Amino acid sequence: MAELDKELRVSPLQYTIQRGDQVDDATYDDVNAGAAFKIKETATELNKASIHSFVNYDLLGNLAEQCKLTRKTVAMILQGINKVVFDQFKTNPEDFIATSSRLINEQKATIIVEHLSYDTLAETYDTDIFTQDKRPVDLTKIGDKLNKHVYDYVLTDSAIEQAFVKELDTSAEVVVYAKLPHGFSIPTPVGDYNPDWAISFKAGVVKRVYFVAETKGSLSSLDLRKIEECKIACAKKFFANRMSEHVKYDVVDNYGQLMSLVK
Repeated sequence: MAELDKELRVSPLQYTIQRGDQVDDATYDDVNAGAAFKIKETATELNKASIHSFVNYDLLGNLAEQCKLTRKTVAMILQGINKVVFDQFKTNPEDFIATSSRLINEQKATIIVEHLSYDTLAETYDTDIFTQDKRPVDLTKIGDKLNKHVYDYVLTDSAIEQAFVKELDTSAEVVVYAKLPHGFSIPTPVGDYNPDWAISFKAGVVKRVYFVAETKGSLSSLDLRKIEECKIACAKKFFANRMSEHVKYDVVDNYGQLMSLVK
């Protein structure tokens, strides 16, 4: 309830009003393409007053369904929040329901993670997991030919990852590394989680022979959404529970930080 009072902020309904004149030589195709009018003025207005709608919102029912809670539990949560916060429902019911359900689910996830444990299974991944991803590939995100990656090229998701690849590929301590495919995932209460990298180091040079990493542009908790924080916490429990002392999982934002963890 305290989290809802702190974080629940509903966006007022916004209207964009455009004024213009119909062009003299507008054709049928212009009308279909939305080019029959020449816009001369655009104004944006916010409606912060209570909306009047013929739509009846089942607030308890919608939150109960989206949060997998009973209506009684949802009612207790809503009764415990500040009246000013609750009154935002009148301004924008749909945004109120969406934001409330997200915040409640995030709090549920935090509680679940605290008591979460993983059991080791005998199941393993086949090597073809690296070739199962059939998504379209943006070739502009593929850099130069690599020496130490499991494949000659790797598809990166950001400039952070591109810089990370260059450091890994020229590192004297790294034997081989791989950008983990989307098929490799860790089950968590808030959705499957896919770490970024698997890295093998030279034995005797570093403390950890094998490292599973997640690269983030910023490690500030203010920049990581609650769901992402929960997934990372689950991944730490996953690897700590089943891996030997030579394997490490952590979140880093650059190569230098990675090496400080393994040396």
